Amino acid sequence: MPGAATRLATYADLEAVPDHLVAEIVDGMLETHAPLPPLHGAAATVLASTLGSAFGHARHRPGGWIFAWKPELHLGPQVVVPDLAGWRRARMPTEPAEAHIETPPDWVCEILSPATIRLDRGPKRRIYAEAQVGHLWLLDPSDGVLEAFALTGGRWLLLGTVQRGETVGLAPFDAVPFPLDDLFPFDDPAVPPSPAPLSLPET
Repeated sequence: MPGAATRLATYADLEAVPDHLVAEIVDGMLETHAPLPPLHGAAATVLASTLGSAFGHARHRPGGWIFAWKPELHLGPQVVVPDLAGWRRARMPTEPAEAHIETPPDWVCEILSPATIRLDRGPKRRIYAEAQVGHLWLLDPSDGVLEAFALTGGRWLLLGTVQRGETVGLAPFDAVPFPLDDLFPFDDPAVPPSPAPLSLPET
């Protein structure tokens, strides 16, 4: 007997997910995961602030950008929520009428975590390529590594990899380099803090 057809997730399924979870529809399947851990959330926040201050405030400057934190993107049948996304102002000059956004971003950054790395390195990379997103960054705060890709001929081309201690100067934001370590406000767990000096009792 033929197997039962797989039921495709609907937007109603997504809306029924509790508010504390991030919900997406990827290739017809409902995907949910918890918010980013503190280390990953802090890195995303600092990155958004760094890029926003350099590229997001000059409204009338050519190449000005609009950034969004966890926007709900409707890319055809796919409903995805990247950690950060950016649009050149010329491509999205006015606020979308709906809560979701249908205009594909020019840049997306996914913050890799144990709960999301399967999707971020797998089907979501393909979805962004199919939607003609021009640039994709993958940031792994646990390893202290940033990878930058550009869409070339429908495929992702690795532009460069930056590690702790190095400077980020990667397209499309290579005009204003910044230290990768700025994204990690917590102390490096591999370097234990120095012990406090012993104080001798007064005699």
